[in-house]
Amino acid sequence: MSRVFFGVEIPSEVKKRLLKLKSPINGARWQSRNQLHMTLIFIGSVEDEDLETLSYAASLVSTPAFEVEVTGLGAFGRPEHPRNLWAGVSPEAGVAELYRQLSAQVAAAGFEIEHRGFRPHITVARFRKQAASIVNLLEEHGQDRFGVVPVTEFVLFESAPGAGGSVYTVIERFPLQPPLDETDQPDQI
Repeated sequence: MSRVFFGVEIPSEVKKRLLKLKSPINGARWQSRNQLHMTLIFIGSVEDEDLETLSYAASLVSTPAFEVEVTGLGAFGRPEHPRNLWAGVSPEAGVAELYRQLSAQVAAAGFEIEHRGFRPHITVARFRKQAASIVNLLEEHGQDRFGVVPVTEFVLFESAPGAGGSVYTVIERFPLQPPLDETDQPDQI
């Protein structure tokens, strides 16, 4: 049985900028370079024989490649007692469409998916219950720009426990369609 999720890999230059945020905040568990990604859909535990069905469902996604900029910071939970520190992405439209198509295909294939609101983000740190405030960090870096992510594919990851937190391994990659350019647009009449 594998514990899996779909996500988008982040370029190393963007990871490097995000890792510079790491500071001594009580209760923070900072993500490592190999843990930084943008989650699309968390699936959970899947029998190994069902991975082929899951992969087939993902292969039916048909959306053009796009770019997002990693910009701004936010928190899940109150900044005084955060659960997660995250970096946002903009614009969200391409990621939202990818999520919409992928979740529809995965659900149609019979897999359970979370039904809470989708907010595209990259988790930078997770916090224990008695975490210190990140208000100052958000004030100092809340509007920072961390770089551009060309989204030309999405990935099925396996998540396994490790000594330094979860270890993510790529199971399969799913390329997106080439982006449309002005020459591919239909003629206006």
